[in-house]
Amino acid sequence: MTKIKGPGIFLAQFMDDNPPFNTLKDICKWSADLGYKGVQIPTWDSRCIDLEKAAESKDYCQELQGIANEAGVIIAELSTHLQGQLVAVHPAYDAMFDAFAPEDCHNNPKKRTEWAVNQLKLAAKASRNFGIDVHATFSGALLWPTMYPWPQRPAGLVEDGFKELAKRWKPILDAFEDQGVDVCYEVHPGEDLHDGVTFEKFLEATGNHKRVNLLYDPSHFVLQQLDYLQYIDFYHEKIRMFHVKDAEFNPTGKSGVYGGYQGWVDRPGRFRSLGDGQVDFSAIFSKLTQYGFEGWAIMEWECALKSPDQGAREGAPFIASHIIESTGKAFDDFAGAGADADLNKKILGI
Repeated sequence: MTKIKGPGIFLAQFMDDNPPFNTLKDICKWSADLGYKGVQIPTWDSRCIDLEKAAESKDYCQELQGIANEAGVIIAELSTHLQGQLVAVHPAYDAMFDAFAPEDCHNNPKKRTEWAVNQLKLAAKASRNFGIDVHATFSGALLWPTMYPWPQRPAGLVEDGFKELAKRWKPILDAFEDQGVDVCYEVHPGEDLHDGVTFEKFLEATGNHKRVNLLYDPSHFVLQQLDYLQYIDFYHEKIRMFHVKDAEFNPTGKSGVYGGYQGWVDRPGRFRSLGDGQVDFSAIFSKLTQYGFEGWAIMEWECALKSPDQGAREGAPFIASHIIESTGKAFDDFAGAGADADLNKKILGI
């Protein structure tokens, strides 16, 4: 029976220096008490994990999994969103993205990139040591400042950008291939992989590397006004991870997709807690079940209005209510006459 796993929760937005959010043990217990069955670990947060140690030691990974299991959840997936972002950074964003890297990499883009690449390679080994075959990340971006073509993009710029992006990712993808783990890119504004077309460009530039896969998050498509249901039809074979996150888009005569540089509360497009936005999750869970998706449904909370505590409390039952136990029989089997070749020929008149 095909069944989506869950509910799960991405811990990145909940980690804090105050208990119960400051240790893996306590936040796992908090998650389990709310009804979550799995957690997605942000590998850049030392309160959760020592990534280098996880890459080197299966015993350490078993220890962490034991902590999670004792609390009532499992470590379902690992994430390198921040490190993946640093694999490719346009110089316009150097100052802002330096904060994602260790201090000794600041003001040194080459060293920062090398650090990020190594982090991804460590994550490949760590995922395997946990027995996990999917991994969440961002692609980074070299072309994003040219997203809206004014001034006109020079001929060949886009092709050169994806060629360079693929060049940077190819050694990482090969490292994941060595570990038997899929790299699942969260398609996201601000990344060079921000929609289906750009995902296809990247996939082609990597020589259709089989470890290039997708983390599906419909909230980012609502903000882009992309058909997030048809996207599943197009790319279901590549969707290996799933962030359950809601969003809404309410354009006005003053502001639309680009948001007018406003904060999240005032933007026409903003993220919401599950059930408060416009995403049709019943249709999404139906489509994913139809195509046999068996990965985790992981809540990512980024609401502009509701508190994280309330969002987390409401998230687990929301996801649980949408998970479908796929049927193994047709609803009209009761009226079936069984297989009869002669009868079939008679009905067909042959």
